[in-house]
Amino acid sequence: MENKQYDLFDAVEWPLFQSITETFANNEFAELEYKSAQGGFPNDFWKTYAAFANTNGGYIILGVSEKKGMLKIDGLEPDKINQLQKIFWDSINNLNTTNRNLLTNEDVKEIAVLGKTVLGFKIPVAKRTDKPVHLTRNPFQNTYKRNHEGDYKCKDEEVRRMLADADTTLHHDSRILEGFTQDDLDANSLKKYRQLFAGAKPSHPWLALDDIELLEKLGGYRKDRVTKKEGFTVAGMLMFGKESSITDQECVPNFFPDFREILSNDLSIRWTDRIYPDGTWDANLFQFYLKIWPRLSSSLPKPFQLKDGVRQDETPAHTAIREAFVNALIHTDYSASGSIIIEHRMDSFIFSNPGTLLVSIHQYYQGGISECRNPNLQKMFLMMGSAEKAGSGVNKIMSGWEYAHWRSPYLKVDTQPDRLVLELPMFSIIPEETLHELRKLFGHNIDVLGKDELTILATCHIEGEVSNSRLQYMIDQHRTDITKILQDLCKQGYLLSDSKGRWTTYHLNTLFLSTYVDSLQINVDTSGVELLDNLLPTNRDTSLSNVDTSNNKMDTSNDKMDSSTEDVPKSRMKKEDLEVIILGVCNSEFKTLDDIGKLIGKTPKYLKNNIIPSLIKSGRLERLYPTIINHPHQAYKAVE
Repeated sequence: MENKQYDLFDAVEWPLFQSITETFANNEFAELEYKSAQGGFPNDFWKTYAAFANTNGGYIILGVSEKKGMLKIDGLEPDKINQLQKIFWDSINNLNTTNRNLLTNEDVKEIAVLGKTVLGFKIPVAKRTDKPVHLTRNPFQNTYKRNHEGDYKCKDEEVRRMLADADTTLHHDSRILEGFTQDDLDANSLKKYRQLFAGAKPSHPWLALDDIELLEKLGGYRKDRVTKKEGFTVAGMLMFGKESSITDQECVPNFFPDFREILSNDLSIRWTDRIYPDGTWDANLFQFYLKIWPRLSSSLPKPFQLKDGVRQDETPAHTAIREAFVNALIHTDYSASGSIIIEHRMDSFIFSNPGTLLVSIHQYYQGGISECRNPNLQKMFLMMGSAEKAGSGVNKIMSGWEYAHWRSPYLKVDTQPDRLVLELPMFSIIPEETLHELRKLFGHNIDVLGKDELTILATCHIEGEVSNSRLQYMIDQHRTDITKILQDLCKQGYLLSDSKGRWTTYHLNTLFLSTYVDSLQINVDTSGVELLDNLLPTNRDTSLSNVDTSNNKMDTSNDKMDSSTEDVPKSRMKKEDLEVIILGVCNSEFKTLDDIGKLIGKTPKYLKNNIIPSLIKSGRLERLYPTIINHPHQAYKAVE
């Protein structure tokens, strides 16, 4: 039991994982990193420490070695643990090692597992004001973040943006623009804004102010008491400026708001409509909002509702979509490269903007914490009744989509470059057509599955694959319980797992009825012979009469296969026909030897030694890792 395939947060049944989650009470972090420490305190510990702190947090476990994707619990002696702890505390409080100590005594604990002891470190996410966490005293070239491949060194511009986000005394949108005058403003935008402001707050005293005074109250014009400088701010120009002024090198040269409407299944049609700065309108944020919001809101259903005798044209779903739209505008990092992209698809809305989260992903979903990158822009939208403060915006997005009985919104945090992508699916958790397709794939067995299991399969069908992290915001279960459900679905044959770098994803087993008919004891017309018939060419010169079909189904149970033997399995099929079958099952995606073996009833060892080499040599099959033949996650796909 000491060796286990390295599947991050998917080895729930492994005692080490259970021991970690039991030792640390608050298990909200999403990553694990194992280090041996047999040769002393690991030199790369601090890179991972900084990367976890700058991303989503995680655990570092000393006393566990990893080799070729396999883990081994080495354990640590008491004297060794004391020595490692002393080195750790001396180093983390030394500015020549790292600039920030985020840990307390409760974050460093000994973990007993399988009669051995390892040392665990719980690394929290650094607060916005504490970033970047870096090595030595110099943040440049010494700051790390985390992605699916592990720790990576941040570019200088990433470090500068983190330093700017950490300085809450002066926000980026408060910067005074030198040389900009009232001629740089679009007078029509400011006039329309006043009208909306008056409609939302008709008796507000600011409405009596002149334009400059109003902009000063909104944060669009600022006077610096120290330097005595005054002028229009970045926020004022973004909201009300002329396009040529906004994209001036001194303001926001990368500004390019982009709306894409994609309401066609025709792949040759890139989009059915698009609104972007094309010279026909002054593309500031206010005008962009006026053009796009009606397009977004009109696509949502408006059921007849009365409130105090007055018809309500907006539902909570409308509030949710507006919050998501405005959030993309006010949380964008306008100093970063890239543009705001709003997509309206047939089945979803997607809001994408450059920047990073200023709170942890867990705090984001919990709501209630207000951290805005551009607070002046937020105030401008707030005063016209189109934004929320005090961290309630995310709650309204979630509750509004729940009101419509649609699948939960999902935030994706990308790095290199930094980008936030919020997707709001416009279909129910389990659409009727999805349920129909699942019945076609799995028969009526799905009718006895629980709600969570059915939600997982439906999500997998709709999105192509699922992962533990994706499901955490769709299913009201702890991620360890989600992983157990995923593992059970794999054991029952509904799902196939696929390790991608540091993450494990799961996809539907489209050959379920053919492959698992025996173990599930279901009565269907599909058999192993039919599976082979579908994969073999119709003009082959050999029949399948030599295949043992006495049970009228393929024997693919792992319990019945001896993976230690190299003998050819019971069927006496020609090698050429077997090659055709393998190319068929590997036609659309990479599959591991285990996956192929389960699907066609052959042992992975037999396939590796007798079939796969000739397919690779002939160029009909390709490896996922061509330069590392014995990669632990090696997989194969048919060459088109």
